[in-house]
Amino acid sequence: SDRVKLHLIYREAAISHQSCGIASAADERRGETMATSSGPLPRRIVKETQRLIAEPVAGISATPYQDNLRYFAVAIEGPADSPYEKGVFQLELFLPSDYPMAPPKVRFLTKIYHPNVDKLGRICLDILKDKWSPALQIRTVLLSIQALMSAPNPDDPLDNTVAEMWKQNEQEAIRRAREFTESFAMKHQSAGKK
Repeated sequence: SDRVKLHLIYREAAISHQSCGIASAADERRGETMATSSGPLPRRIVKETQRLIAEPVAGISATPYQDNLRYFAVAIEGPADSPYEKGVFQLELFLPSDYPMAPPKVRFLTKIYHPNVDKLGRICLDILKDKWSPALQIRTVLLSIQALMSAPNPDDPLDNTVAEMWKQNEQEAIRRAREFTESFAMKHQSAGKK
């Protein structure tokens, strides 16, 4: 069955969950875990998950948690020619019980200097709010977040201070974004060099 195939994939991926540093966030979802793991996973989520694993998106990994098949550890590589280049940003993605009628819940766990992401990691992206459509998928959401990293939109900000800096002094904003990337999204690279 699809559920058995996914279980094997999740078991293989469990090691990567421990190394990404967001296992404690999964523990916060423990209440939803019990509810979702007791019932069958909707076929749509099974198919989307299988496709994400079989046909990964360049620069993006999304691995479901073994104890909650609606919860994903996500890593997005900073896009080339952006201040986030060479960084690896950790995010969490959760599919609510009414998915796909409602959008996934996504937030950055890695600190990022971006006008459309607030200090709590929440993301201002139309398809995560009023422009959501059940025709969209997890992969679409992750690609849209990666695109938002390439093209910040200070005219529709979530962090007004960062947006003002982006509008008034874009070069300084880009410098700060690179600094944040080096400090928070490249830790794993510099840790091995010490």
